[in-house]
Amino acid sequence: MGRKFSIVPDVSILVTLWRCESTSSLIMVQAPSGTPGPLKLVRVADDAEFVRRCVSGERAALRTLFERERVRLHALLFRMVGPSPHLDDLLQEAFLEVFRSIGSFRSESSLRTWMDRCAVRVAYAFFARKARVPVLESLSDAPTGGPDAEEHALLREATRRLYVELDRLEPRQRLAFTLFAIEGRSMREVADTMSSTQVAARVRVWRARQTLEGRARKDPLLAEFLTKSGPPTGPEKGDG
Repeated sequence: MGRKFSIVPDVSILVTLWRCESTSSLIMVQAPSGTPGPLKLVRVADDAEFVRRCVSGERAALRTLFERERVRLHALLFRMVGPSPHLDDLLQEAFLEVFRSIGSFRSESSLRTWMDRCAVRVAYAFFARKARVPVLESLSDAPTGGPDAEEHALLREATRRLYVELDRLEPRQRLAFTLFAIEGRSMREVADTMSSTQVAARVRVWRARQTLEGRARKDPLLAEFLTKSGPPTGPEKGDG
């Protein structure tokens, strides 16, 4: 019954403007430079009203949603996809998915979790495409000199090697492992974000870790990361 509206031009303009400010040269374990503290999208009491305004096509509401969540979703996509020249395009796809589907939001989870699911779907579609852009061979702009230069360089190289190995994983295993080990989410949060059971999420993380640990036996940098990330206890009975 509600009127139809087009959000494609607005989203394209917002993302294009933001590209002038953003950077894709992030480090796996860091948030983007200048990222503020934890963001609260809207108060619980305001969620229904805020969603109603977005669904109705109110430009101010759509802009507010984009401005509040763009940095966080960009960082989430970076950690799932890795260094890629397509990150800004994926961010735009994620917001297109959000705005097209927001009418289906039913407050069964937080609005932020629901948006993360949209980002996960975008990442999954990216992995499924045949012509995937390979992980960058190196990450530029490493500092030269200073006591932390060597450690910084090692971290960047570890990041590159990790995403080379993640590229070889089955996409659902990769996403589950990324959310758990890199994003630092609980197994319940991983399951909620991927719309799966906790058992399935645990199995996927465990299988990804088993594969990565096998490859890390010959790669000390990768082995060090896996040690720091903290494994799940192991698979439980259920589907993977």
